[in-house]
Amino acid sequence: MRPRHEDPEIPEDVKPGDLDRVARNELKTLSKDNAEGVAQHLVMAARLIEEDPELAHRHAISAARRAGRIAVVRESLAITAYAVGDYALALRELRTYRRISGKDDQLALMVDSERGQGRPDKALELGRSVPKETLPAAEQVALAIAMSGARLDLGQTEAALDELSISQLNRDVAYSYSADLFHAYAEVLEELGRSGEADEWRRRAEAAEAAFADPDEGWDDTVEVVEEDLVVDDVDDDDLDDDAGADPDEADGRVVGDATHADVDPVPVPPSEDGDDDDIAVDVDAEIAADADGGVGGADARADAEPEPEPAEGDRDVR
Repeated sequence: MRPRHEDPEIPEDVKPGDLDRVARNELKTLSKDNAEGVAQHLVMAARLIEEDPELAHRHAISAARRAGRIAVVRESLAITAYAVGDYALALRELRTYRRISGKDDQLALMVDSERGQGRPDKALELGRSVPKETLPAAEQVALAIAMSGARLDLGQTEAALDELSISQLNRDVAYSYSADLFHAYAEVLEELGRSGEADEWRRRAEAAEAAFADPDEGWDDTVEVVEEDLVVDDVDDDDLDDDAGADPDEADGRVVGDATHADVDPVPVPPSEDGDDDDIAVDVDAEIAADADGGVGGADARADAEPEPEPAEGDRDVR
């Protein structure tokens, strides 16, 4: 007997229009009243995912019971299931999401869901099932981090470092996803006993985080890090409603200066599918100094930035 589910309360200030436009478009196959209710539950799931994942998951379940054939609904259910540690449900829902949407954009979360169930070998197999070059840059980074984690699960530390040695791992260019990649790289270096290099990449991660901590309205989520050398110190499908029948990025960047790490070739990050080409240049040393002084050097650097040209067509991606 399946447990009874009660819909969590939706605050009065939560409106269907709070859901992003792309997600709202997926709900157009629903009746108006149902679409509004589903939208509100999805908004709440997104709001609560960090502070109260259990409640966020309840909202996602409520949305799925009303619109189980909508891709964004199954995606939301998968993400909240992962957040509460139900990796089996997360993986199942992600597979359903991929089948409905035809997208591989949650492949990294699928890999991590396999890891969460103690199956790193299957995680690696799943991660290799999609050509990396078909994924946008941010998703390539997320997948690399997940694959590196699976290697660590197997005790393959050198291989874990290799998984992270992708073209986006560039000491001179930072994007919204770079901090996570830099941190992951630093952790594996630490595991290998290369503490000096680990410290250097942590500093770069912190500089990237500072650059994106409070971006001005209208800025794109890409920054170019121009820096000098650092001195390094040593639900069950039966529960879901059949109401719906829906059918199923980053900005361009380029390398500045010479990459000095032996593991990474100085090649441009591939452009994203969205065609956005606004870059923000940030001096990483200024970011580090501003953080130490409590100043705002990073924001000033962004304000003075000029858009960078697109990378040359012949650039290759390194993995």
